[in-house]
Amino acid sequence: MIVESDPYLAVLDTCVLAPMPLCDTLLRLGEAPGLYVPKWSDDILRELRSTLLRMGYSKAQAERRISAMEGAFEDANIRGYQQLIASMTNDSKDRHVLAAAVYGGAHAIVTANSRHFPLQCLKPYGVDLWTPDDFLINQFHLNGELVRQKLAEQAEARGVTFQALLTRLAKWTPNFASILEPR
Repeated sequence: MIVESDPYLAVLDTCVLAPMPLCDTLLRLGEAPGLYVPKWSDDILRELRSTLLRMGYSKAQAERRISAMEGAFEDANIRGYQQLIASMTNDSKDRHVLAAAVYGGAHAIVTANSRHFPLQCLKPYGVDLWTPDDFLINQFHLNGELVRQKLAEQAEARGVTFQALLTRLAKWTPNFASILEPR
């Protein structure tokens, strides 16, 4: 008898949600059955809103983007983790991220700020840490055909070529982009 395993839950940190091409890729893969389930918290979304404003988004654009994310992933928001924040031992600026991951039963945190999440802080909770590059490479190895399909859909939706999308993604995920380069 085949037993379906629990879905792989990954908390997406603000730094991977802010760059639009990377966020779009992560969320498109999160919609795909069998890869992973994206998670975040109110604190992460609050940071995202602030970051988008600093990046030059208007308040309306930032709100529209966050509302679209929340609408597409109605169960992504982890709530109730605040009482754990003080007990986390990672970088104080990102304790809320680890607390949300622990409280929400996440398997991993995807972040570009790995120095804020030392292994000794994650190990007691069984939470993995992935850079966006390594995480997307892992997703590719789980189902390369589906990842290519989602990226092709993303490129088409953005009105760019597949190669142009890879060039944009290479800024945050150079190794992932390179394995997807046409041979």
